[in-house]
Amino acid sequence: MNKIIRIGILKETKIPPDRRVPFSPEGIRILQDRFPGAAFCVQPSGIRCFTDSEYARSGAELKNDMSECDILFGIKEMMINTLIPDKTYLFFSHTGKKQPHNRILFQEMAVRNITLIDYEYITDQNKNRLVAFGRWAGIVGAYNGLRAWGERHNLYKLKPAFQCFDIEEMKSELEKVILPRVKILLSGGGRVAGGAMETMTSLNIREVKPEEYLSKDFNESVICRIDPWHYVRRNDGSEFTMDHFIAHPGHYKSNFKSYTRVTDLFMACHFWDPASPVLITRTDMLEPDFRIKVIADISCDINGSVQSTIRASNIDRPFYGYQPLTGKEIAPFDPGSITVMAVDNLPCELPRDASKDFESMLAKYVISPLLEGDPTGIIERATILKKGRLTKRFGYLEDFKNDG
Repeated sequence: MNKIIRIGILKETKIPPDRRVPFSPEGIRILQDRFPGAAFCVQPSGIRCFTDSEYARSGAELKNDMSECDILFGIKEMMINTLIPDKTYLFFSHTGKKQPHNRILFQEMAVRNITLIDYEYITDQNKNRLVAFGRWAGIVGAYNGLRAWGERHNLYKLKPAFQCFDIEEMKSELEKVILPRVKILLSGGGRVAGGAMETMTSLNIREVKPEEYLSKDFNESVICRIDPWHYVRRNDGSEFTMDHFIAHPGHYKSNFKSYTRVTDLFMACHFWDPASPVLITRTDMLEPDFRIKVIADISCDINGSVQSTIRASNIDRPFYGYQPLTGKEIAPFDPGSITVMAVDNLPCELPRDASKDFESMLAKYVISPLLEGDPTGIIERATILKKGRLTKRFGYLEDFKNDG
């Protein structure tokens, strides 16, 4: 780097507030040593999981005015009135799928000649995502599922994760968990499922294979993790392949009903394409052999693959009840309900730990190509707008960017 590049850490402006950060104070100190040509500036904030004084001690400058910064990092979408023209922004913009609620924001970024690099599209050359919070959604989501089970059955009561200082305090709460002969099912094989399994491993619960899970009763609590080939089948009877399922999800039907007959607590951690089969339908939940009493929909697809998820819940009130007979919401632990946990911002409950993990990914994969050159195209692939113009990869957003 030939000149000092000023990097700004923005305060979060989206409501409800998000306490996560792209870089912790310690992370900034390490990056300043690693990249002496970069200077970090932090916009003061009263809601972050790290305090302004912690950042000041790290050597970062605290400053409200970010106009002198070259590159601006945030987490969630920015308020339109805070956008600074001609800057480079990195955050989760939620615009790449033409999300209507962010269209005006996207249009304003284009008008203001902003370069938008979206974390969601930071991938390697094989399209694998390199930075994400999914693991923390799984860690907290599984914990919340266990909270719901304990409260529904009056077995134990866990402190909410957001009231814990960090993951270690949350894990210490798990010592209260009592699970007498409960069968737990977890769907998915990515970061979210991996995080959920981390939480469940803390319980020393026995993991069993799908064949055992479906055919046996156990004298202890067990957990089973399943992949798509366990819960869908091709319509034409051909052999399942993951590549075909990803490319043609509409060619498949659900095989999930066999699991609903033997499961007590279901944790949904799988990715769901709207063209793929619904796993739990409203009709399924009316059948007399439907056994599931608690559903932790960690993926949180509203009216998606699990049709008891009729809305997202929030961190303060994470549970609600679904009444199968009416399809309506009732009290979360009503005996006639299925208890649903569907918080859509789970990593926010452990913001310090989630932020440190996220910054390690940014430090490993993003900072060097951003500041020193991008030989493998990591930054290029994630750039939606470059000085207000759509990049070739995101040309399909042209109608979203324009008024017509």
